Amino acid sequence: MVNKSAHVVIVGAGFGGISAAHELAKSGFRVTIVDKNPYTTFLPLLYQVATGGVNPGDVTYSLRLFAAKQKGHVRVRRAAVTGIDKVNRLVQVDDGPDLTYDYLVIATGVTANFFGIPGAAEYSRTLYTRTASIEVRDMIYGGMEDVADGGRKSFDVIVVGGGPTGVEMAGTLAEMKTIGIPKAYPEITPDQMNVTLVEMAPQLLTPFAKNLQEYTLKQLRDRGVDVRLNTAISSVHADHVELKDGTQLPADLVIWGAGIGGYDVVGEWDLPLGRGKRIEVEPSMLVVGEDRIFAVGDCAVITTDPLPQLAQPAIQQGAFVGKQVERLASGEPLVSFSYKNKGIMATIGKAAAVAEFPNGWTVTGFPAWVLWVVVHLFFLLGNRNRVMSMINLAARYSFGSKASATIVGDPLSPPSETALAERKEAQEKAKLEARRKHEEQAEPQHG
Repeated sequence: MVNKSAHVVIVGAGFGGISAAHELAKSGFRVTIVDKNPYTTFLPLLYQVATGGVNPGDVTYSLRLFAAKQKGHVRVRRAAVTGIDKVNRLVQVDDGPDLTYDYLVIATGVTANFFGIPGAAEYSRTLYTRTASIEVRDMIYGGMEDVADGGRKSFDVIVVGGGPTGVEMAGTLAEMKTIGIPKAYPEITPDQMNVTLVEMAPQLLTPFAKNLQEYTLKQLRDRGVDVRLNTAISSVHADHVELKDGTQLPADLVIWGAGIGGYDVVGEWDLPLGRGKRIEVEPSMLVVGEDRIFAVGDCAVITTDPLPQLAQPAIQQGAFVGKQVERLASGEPLVSFSYKNKGIMATIGKAAAVAEFPNGWTVTGFPAWVLWVVVHLFFLLGNRNRVMSMINLAARYSFGSKASATIVGDPLSPPSETALAERKEAQEKAKLEARRKHEEQAEPQHG
């Protein structure tokens, strides 16, 4: 008989955590979701937030509302997890009393991996949270305001990484450059905004079929993106990046999408970590060496069969772990996770996308783009979010050539502004010093 009074704590409210909570609630377990934010975020559309195409609130969904729909089985605890006491089965948090658990599901997701490149963490911006995406958006439009006011001659954006995140961001920036910006800022010409995509591999979208890689490269270059393959970055600075071949590229804003890794704090929880600080799990999704702790999604890696860090594996693993907990609680043996590959896709811009299915079938262009839009709207939580995102995307892609359809916030200075301010300060000091010396030389000499 299943002991459904057991308490399951889920750390993280991403795709995996939400999927696990929903499955466990259906089975009647008591569930507590712990997350520092009061919402879950639909990460695949954050690049649209960062480029002013979608409102931030339309890609997030209230955890309280989600919990309310689970028939009283789910509670939400807004806190950051600081540690795990496996002996006493406690999840330690930074706010309020610790949480006891019978079973624990870790679904913390991942963050950027800067690979130890000097300056990357300090001067780059990422797209892994709503807050970070809003910051990128405001920096882009802050830079455009400076160009329009004559404060700077151009605005240079470098996107690092040729995976789906980098491709989607670069493609949308290119459309902003040629369509959105001239309408929103008549004072600016398209050649005053430059978009460069840097990828160290010899191709974009490495997991995709070769014809899709070639299509993506051509589409980006046709849209005005300076794509640099076989190119590695050695350091990032406030106003430029240095490449390993010694070349310097001017950069007002660097957007980092080159790699992902686990959070540093997870490394303090006495759990086995593999490559990229991911938690090592068995095929059953139990953490290696544990009997009550599971890990799902991007933060976990099955040691015998690593899976891509995408939304679908996380969603499927979350639901699977919900059933695994039920097996444990009823004394049944655990089974191994089997991933159902539903395909991969990426969008490049209006009417341009790529999709690849498990049978090897590939789709490009408008059909792939429509499929991308439909799939992403379907997986958004909440009918309001679906409707509003559909309206905003329609405004961006249907009317963007006739009128500005961008969502803006408060202008924010990009990282290069720091370097610009430092240069101005140095120039002023140099002028003052030169004036001082001139005045000293001009003083009459008294014998």
